[in-house]
Amino acid sequence: MSVAVPVEAVATVAPIKAVYAHLDALVTGIEDLKKAGFRDMIVITPFPRHEVEDAVYEGEPSPVRWFTLVGGLFGATMAFSLTALTSANWPMILPGGKPVVSVPPFLVITFEGTILWASLFTFFAMCLFGRLPATDLPKAVEDDRFSNDHFGIIVEHVGAQDASKIKSILSHSGAIEVSGGDGSEAEVHHA
Repeated sequence: MSVAVPVEAVATVAPIKAVYAHLDALVTGIEDLKKAGFRDMIVITPFPRHEVEDAVYEGEPSPVRWFTLVGGLFGATMAFSLTALTSANWPMILPGGKPVVSVPPFLVITFEGTILWASLFTFFAMCLFGRLPATDLPKAVEDDRFSNDHFGIIVEHVGAQDASKIKSILSHSGAIEVSGGDGSEAEVHHA
């Protein structure tokens, strides 16, 4: 039995975008938003940095590694099963009492199956957790500066009452530009 819980309609505004020139200011912005309780954000960097990963995941390791482990175990099991069942179904006359299913010759195929399936599961997990293909990203992501030398935070699903608070947090964390929410754009210059 399910109970319907009424959901209050919350007016949302356009995504809020903050542009940063320096990595340390970006990390400060992420941490300040999380302290204020805002976690629905997209962080964009022109190159991978472990500081950003630490701030976003809060020190927790990426869940992609579990997919790699499961894929490797699946691949090893399936590859060994393939070789063992193939040998058992079509046995050869082996002189000297050698076993039909022998582990040493099957280790090569088992290793290759482990690597193949672990890499496929890893690729799938990276696409899943990286939200790829990204067909529903806001227009604010399409900023050429994020591909060159600037960093960015885009906060989505913002309630109208929280927009000014988020803009203030982003401005005080060192953003050189904060825009969105109500359509206005504010240049913020920090020394």
